[in-house]
Amino acid sequence: MVMSVNTNVGAMIALQNLNATNAQLATTQTRINTGKSVANAKDNGAIWAIAQGQRAEIGALNAVKQSLDRGVAAVDVALAAGETVSDLLLQMKEKALAATDESLKTAAREALNEDFMALRDQIASVTANAEFNGVNLLKTGATGFEALANVQGGTLTVAAEVMALGGGIVSITASQEIDTQAAASTALSDVTDSIDAVSSALARLGTRSKALSTHITFVGKLSDALESGVGNLVDADLAKESAKLQALQTKQQLGVQALGIANQTPQLVLSLFRS
Repeated sequence: MVMSVNTNVGAMIALQNLNATNAQLATTQTRINTGKSVANAKDNGAIWAIAQGQRAEIGALNAVKQSLDRGVAAVDVALAAGETVSDLLLQMKEKALAATDESLKTAAREALNEDFMALRDQIASVTANAEFNGVNLLKTGATGFEALANVQGGTLTVAAEVMALGGGIVSITASQEIDTQAAASTALSDVTDSIDAVSSALARLGTRSKALSTHITFVGKLSDALESGVGNLVDADLAKESAKLQALQTKQQLGVQALGIANQTPQLVLSLFRS
């Protein structure tokens, strides 16, 4: 081996190895700090790009889930209001049936009519206020709504079930009374038909609510699967990185010692000139 004070080959090699060890140690420490083996595009451009695409899908699925959640809430409000309408109709049927009795005195018929009209007006109030986030499926003129179903913009449609007075479901009109036996008979028929129609409408709303809830569950599972996939791509194996950190720290210490020894080589030249 040529000994020179100008060029210390051993020190150069030791320094190169130490620098390589320091670079590996920095990479391992970054992975431990971030918990990721691919934290940016510089680490692995292809994997990072794939992970970013999947993160975009996950973000879009969050928007889909929020839309579905709002849809479920709107349908549940409509269901609660519809059940109230059904209960009111049951009470109205009782009043109308009682008013068909020919033997009723005027005062009794008037009392029944007052109760009937009060229940009728409650239906109008309930259907007008069955609103969530600007969506009312029961009021006059309701058109239903569409909730997002997927990241491509597909939708799930929920049709309106108009239960307002005088509509296609509740045939009782806003001015209907039972002040006479004939009027009571007509009202009884209308109330009976309305009860059946409301029950059918509630069944349809219940089906749509269940469909939305089922789709929310699916979207949640899909989002979890995508997140797990992204984790498999970019997350670091912390147990492996921890063991590697210990090895690299030991290797770094040995490298520093090797560099120190190599730097002492030029001192040996002096011994050649001592007498």
